[in-house]
Amino acid sequence: AYFLFQALRQISQRTISTASRRQFGNRVPEHQKLFQEDNGLPVHLKGGAKDSLLYRTTAGLTAFGTMYALYYLLLSSMPKKPN
Repeated sequence: AYFLFQALRQISQRTISTASRRQFGNRVPEHQKLFQEDNGLPVHLKGGAKDSLLYRTTAGLTAFGTMYALYYLLLSSMPKKPN
């Protein structure tokens, strides 16, 4: 039983380690070149369209949330009408 366990452990470690090496390469140099490039863009938009979409969505939700909070602050500051 111990020998079988050791064999299975070796096989699983070997397949996991070789699969991960093939799938994921070291892309740090590519990203460094992209983010250090002087193209006039702020760093939070250098990732392309996905970064731009995420930035605009976040800014839109922030603006909406601020307006929503100010509206309810104004609404709650008004005196209630007697029934």
